[in-house]
Amino acid sequence: MHDKAIDLGLDRVRHVAQQLGFHQIATRVITVAGTNGKGSTVAAYETWLHQAGYRVASYTSPHLLQYNERIKHALVPVSDAELCDAFEQVEIARGDTALTYFEYGTLAALYLMQQWPLDFAILEVGLGGRLDAVNIIDADLVHLTPIGIDHQAWLGTDRESIGYEKAGVLRSRVQAIVNDPDPPQSVLSEINRLGCRSLRYGEDYQIESLDNGRLNWRCGKLEVSLPRVLPGKYQDHNIAGVLAGLSCLLPFSGLDQKKIGANFEGTHIPGRFEHLSSRLKCQLIADVGHNQDAAEAIAENLQAIRGPDAKIVVLLGMLEDKQADRFVEALKPVVDCWWTLTLVCDRGLSAQQLKSKIDSVVEVEALFDNPAEVLDHALSSLGNLDIMLVTGSFVTVERLLHTLSDSDELKP
Repeated sequence: MHDKAIDLGLDRVRHVAQQLGFHQIATRVITVAGTNGKGSTVAAYETWLHQAGYRVASYTSPHLLQYNERIKHALVPVSDAELCDAFEQVEIARGDTALTYFEYGTLAALYLMQQWPLDFAILEVGLGGRLDAVNIIDADLVHLTPIGIDHQAWLGTDRESIGYEKAGVLRSRVQAIVNDPDPPQSVLSEINRLGCRSLRYGEDYQIESLDNGRLNWRCGKLEVSLPRVLPGKYQDHNIAGVLAGLSCLLPFSGLDQKKIGANFEGTHIPGRFEHLSSRLKCQLIADVGHNQDAAEAIAENLQAIRGPDAKIVVLLGMLEDKQADRFVEALKPVVDCWWTLTLVCDRGLSAQQLKSKIDSVVEVEALFDNPAEVLDHALSSLGNLDIMLVTGSFVTVERLLHTLSDSDELKP
């Protein structure tokens, strides 16, 4: 209904929210902003709080297979009926106000949360922070994940500009977690200007991997030993920030250490270095990463799991506003073969267009118009020692999952 897919600003959303009579959506609100690790951070928060017995809901974006994934209540995606009721209420309340797709969905999520008695609502910022629709809600805890270069057309071309936009979700004297080991000065300046109480990774808390495979987290006099929650060193970093946030919200010092670690059990985030079971002979891994920082983390994970005779093939599909050359450059040291995939969607690149963007960095071996062609080629060309990584965009992983499901390739 809106003439732009993205139109940052809060006036329209605030107006409709007033018509809906929004007040308090939960006893406490956690807002998660940043560039990398937002989805994993939300998943860890909501799993821990649910396992600890709190009433919790979350709002994230985008989704992979079903829109319902964006809004969860007690870890369960909302039903179609709940969504349709929320959309109907937003439609009535908006009058002649034109809303973007994200604004409409955000208002629907907040409407549903207000219907439930919640101890915690966890909100993931969609794009930026300062002008993102989620920012109509004041948070009790702001969690800032590592900040990188992404969405430059809307947020700026350097980390300082992007950091300023992300820090726009802060409020005066709110508690903040800064999980970026090297935060932009613009973030620190906003924290100081607003008088926020903050905990910073590397200064106030840290995490280390022990020889026995467990993790050791420390923050002041607090120390927690726990098993690894999600695969990948960067996920240890994400968990460190979540533990810091939980320690601000809850009386951690009085909790049993084993219980603190056990409450993360069951944390799952689809499409983040996710190993998929299929009829392919090779290992099949999906990751929605789409910027240079994400690619560096993926490369580290690939290096850790590759066998001596493994061939690593990347199926890459990306959107036109992403820095494909930098993404590929970060993955290049661990990848043996590159395939490109056409994304038929808004801002999607064709396989040929993507090849042209990365030709100066790597040689592309094969181009595909759809994932079904990829699976047929992988079945005939890759062995059981090989690894195929599908990455570059949420859309790329979504297309793969739909194809696997439709062809009955994906095993339960």
